[in-house]
Amino acid sequence: MNSPINLQKLPLLKEMFAFLHGGKHINRFTDHQLWAELERERDAYESLFKALGSNLKIDDRGFAWFQIDDATSNVSKATRQLALLFMLIFELKADTGFQLGRFTEWAINGDLLNTLIEKNRQLLDAEGLAELELLEQLLKTATNFGFTAIEGSHWKLLPAVFRYLDRFEELARSSDSAVEEIEQSEESTEESQ
Repeated sequence: MNSPINLQKLPLLKEMFAFLHGGKHINRFTDHQLWAELERERDAYESLFKALGSNLKIDDRGFAWFQIDDATSNVSKATRQLALLFMLIFELKADTGFQLGRFTEWAINGDLLNTLIEKNRQLLDAEGLAELELLEQLLKTATNFGFTAIEGSHWKLLPAVFRYLDRFEELARSSDSAVEEIEQSEESTEESQ
């Protein structure tokens, strides 16, 4: 039997629920008080939110969120656009020799965004994002959801972006596996002829 949850030990429950229910991520770097509370009472929050029908996900790399299975079309559009932006940032940084796992150290500024536009104009045009102001607005949306933070004149990617990086790496592995299967199949066909 589960032990009862002492709500007195959860002084930030209302604030945490409102934060997560609003689609935001709690980040170790920017939401210090909420993150410390979540770490201290992790089991209680997971149990309580589960009982309330919310699926709390906590990644030990420093972020937490409510996993929502049926996203609205508006959220889906924002998610798709953020995925594109983050993918292009990762691609640009990888091409210039940066280690992807250290993305929280990168400064995302107007110069970088203009470079993205120059290198990926057709792709960004197709998504309606081929202007600096539109990418900056998208980064503001990312900030609202806890994926980025504004630091002076630039944005910083927060640990929640690992959700996108993990997916990109998973897709790359799947793609590599598919290519290997095709190559092996072609080799087998050539050998049998």
